[in-house]
Amino acid sequence: MPSLVLASSSPYRRQLLERLNLPFEWAAPDIDETPLPGEAPEQLTLRLAEAKARALIEHYPTHLIIGSDQVLLLDGQPVSKPGNHANALEQLRRCSGKSIRFLTSLCLLDSASDTARSIVEPFEVVFRQLDEATIERYLLAEQPYDCAGSFKSEGLGISLFRALRGDDPNSLIGLPLIRLCDLLAEHGIQIP
Repeated sequence: MPSLVLASSSPYRRQLLERLNLPFEWAAPDIDETPLPGEAPEQLTLRLAEAKARALIEHYPTHLIIGSDQVLLLDGQPVSKPGNHANALEQLRRCSGKSIRFLTSLCLLDSASDTARSIVEPFEVVFRQLDEATIERYLLAEQPYDCAGSFKSEGLGISLFRALRGDDPNSLIGLPLIRLCDLLAEHGIQIP
């Protein structure tokens, strides 16, 4: 079985990959994540997922390298991780009663053959109407300032939603495990 490497500094992605009970290494890729002029969100996330994987190819020349990237769209516009309480408060105010869309890209790069397979996994989150007190209680409880959309769907963030729509809820956290299992199977890695 080829050795696996996760091209990510995200502890959330590492936790997701650990669910598959496969041995893997991880390393933080050093890439420029600036969108190109006129680049559509889907193209951006695909490009960055592959760039993250390719950034590690020199150090892992005979591995399967997993790259992933995510774009959150609110009112059709990309939204960043909030970084602090004030920004998270504003993001959740804007999300209240609306649907937001996540585009999570996955790239599996076989560094030995220099071949890559990539997919984009869409996922929609429909928010309840959120009042200020609910938003404040949530933010104080989970402090999701390093999470796109200012919530943790695997935690109390689930209480903010009216509906979830998509094939793989893991894509909300940043790594579409269902599609990853498909791509790994193409390389002879069976799970479980």
